[in-house]
Amino acid sequence: MTPLPRFHRLPAERQEAILAVARAHFAEHGPASASYNKIIEAAGFSKTAAYQYFDGREDLLAAVLDDVLDRLLGVLGPWTPARDEADFWARLGAGSHALVAHLRAHPDDLALADAAVGRARGEVWLGWFGAVVQDGQRLGFIRTDVDPALLAGATAAVMRAADEWALTALRAARPADAAAPESEQVWSLLRGLWSGAADGGAGRAH
Repeated sequence: MTPLPRFHRLPAERQEAILAVARAHFAEHGPASASYNKIIEAAGFSKTAAYQYFDGREDLLAAVLDDVLDRLLGVLGPWTPARDEADFWARLGAGSHALVAHLRAHPDDLALADAAVGRARGEVWLGWFGAVVQDGQRLGFIRTDVDPALLAGATAAVMRAADEWALTALRAARPADAAAPESEQVWSLLRGLWSGAADGGAGRAH
């Protein structure tokens, strides 16, 4: 489900403006409740004109969620092989911090992030974490006894929860360096997941 070809022939600025209006409405009212009529009215065209660009409400929602996912992946950038384990953690930390900063500055993306990742194109999102896991396995500190797709999905879930947790802390104005630094708690979770800590380290890559 994608926008009709005529939408893609609009100037890029107009496409972005339409998606921004729709994103704001879906974020405020929820993907299931936002009014299609109000969105297209706010975007500045009639319902008849809207059907030249989208098959309907669900088509517009799909376009918005795909755009949100693209925005999140754009913040992360492609994962490239790390030089060593220290470089790996530094890159992962930088990506996480950049994503939290983006979500903090763009609450509409935050509101729709779960729905965007949950769509079929969420495979692209999982692909990014799959590259992270594969690189850690290459470097020898991520377990190899778990199916790669499952491990990538679990990693993505931990990072998504960590991003939301960090944003909650920011909204509550909690100091980032309280007792145990928040980032260290996240990395501890990942190390436990990746090392096979529950089975005493069995399956850890060597």
